[in-house]
Amino acid sequence: MRIDLNMTSTLNMAQIERRLAERRVRLTGGRRAVVDGLASSDGPKSAAELHRTIGGALSSLYRSLAVLESAGVIALHHSAKGFVRYELAPWIKGHHHHLLCSNCGAVDDTEMPAALEKELRGIVKRIGLRAGFKPTDHALDIEGLCTRCR
Repeated sequence: MRIDLNMTSTLNMAQIERRLAERRVRLTGGRRAVVDGLASSDGPKSAAELHRTIGGALSSLYRSLAVLESAGVIALHHSAKGFVRYELAPWIKGHHHHLLCSNCGAVDDTEMPAALEKELRGIVKRIGLRAGFKPTDHALDIEGLCTRCR
């Protein structure tokens, strides 16, 4: 799933700027570069992968990631091997799940057909009920071997 903010930039960037302004955060050039870098990626990226894409000082990148995550513009994901990857928040990018390669660490976005997504929501709800928990959302990470590592 690839999102081109340049194609939908007016709406998405306006929403992002509004979200940041509500939290009294400016959309600096570095933060914009992070958003653009994640928008043009085909899945969650590590800080190192993002740094290779957008350049600049690594310390500034980490500060931008922290600010954008705190503001709810980006989401972070932890893999079983402890890797942290970043992507645009679901309210920007849309609901989806991840395929995590346990060999090379690749992460690919995947969407489910509506019927399967509905079934998954039901399963999540039943799991929550068993624990006395009311789920409001879910994210599914499927671990295995990607086509390159198989």
